[in-house]
Amino acid sequence: MKARDLPIRRSAISLPRSKAIIGFMAASATSPFVNATAKMAALEAHLRTLDRLMVAYSGGVDSAFLAATAYRVLGERMVAVLADSPSLSRRDLAEARAFAQAQGFPLEIVATEELEQPEYARNDADRCFYCKSELFRAMELLGKQHGFAAIAYGMNIDDKGDYRPGQRAAAEHAVLAPLAAAGMTKADVRTLARAAGYALWDRPAAPCLASRVEYGRAVTREVLEQIEKGEAFLHGLGFRELRLRHHGAVARVELAREELPRALTMESFAAIDAGLKALGFQYVALDCAGFRSGSLNALLPVEILQKHGA
Repeated sequence: MKARDLPIRRSAISLPRSKAIIGFMAASATSPFVNATAKMAALEAHLRTLDRLMVAYSGGVDSAFLAATAYRVLGERMVAVLADSPSLSRRDLAEARAFAQAQGFPLEIVATEELEQPEYARNDADRCFYCKSELFRAMELLGKQHGFAAIAYGMNIDDKGDYRPGQRAAAEHAVLAPLAAAGMTKADVRTLARAAGYALWDRPAAPCLASRVEYGRAVTREVLEQIEKGEAFLHGLGFRELRLRHHGAVARVELAREELPRALTMESFAAIDAGLKALGFQYVALDCAGFRSGSLNALLPVEILQKHGA
């Protein structure tokens, strides 16, 4: 595991929370923001009890909101840590770096090596456990080197209802979940991120590339590269929220339901088919059910799903 410093421009401009609240409340006095502000107060109070904090940061709205809030509360006593590996798309890496730079919080990029672990590469239902364990071990090592004892990640309370083995890894490493502790839902996070002026407030969820590979199919650099290029191609066609599920010779494309009608033309069929076959897929399927997060989990046995990642 290797870590490297990423030069981050410190921003001298930081909108105080009170001004953000006043401005947003004036425009939307009856919005969910009224309830979310109480949770924000709880989050800030929790963060103030911590001395020095590392935030597991992916650039998604949850971890980005947590990192920005922790920086506003703790200043230089926090650092965001981003795991860089073949399962992180270059698009997501660039966006994560851009947000950190815009907000001015310190960022460390840690090269993780989960792909070298047979337990991860074999891609069973616990793949995410091994990935998160690798990340938290890297963060613990980094923390010992720089005097950071506490680690936090961006789990919200909605995440507790899904099958997420990474939550078990977090529990084993005593990782804090400040958003969940404050009672924040995904909707709360998006509402508060919007009020703070974060452009990523409505960014679609972007789990790692390995989450697109059907369980039981080995995760390799080649497979991850194929998925990354395929999704970049689909984004290039103008689609925003999507997944390219890798089923070996078959690429199963999930598009957000509101975007599906635009794909249902012979021209779109031809473009999607040609573009993905050029990447090595033999067959291309457009999923009629549309995009849904964690769709591959539907194939897991009931006894595994009942664990809910705990």
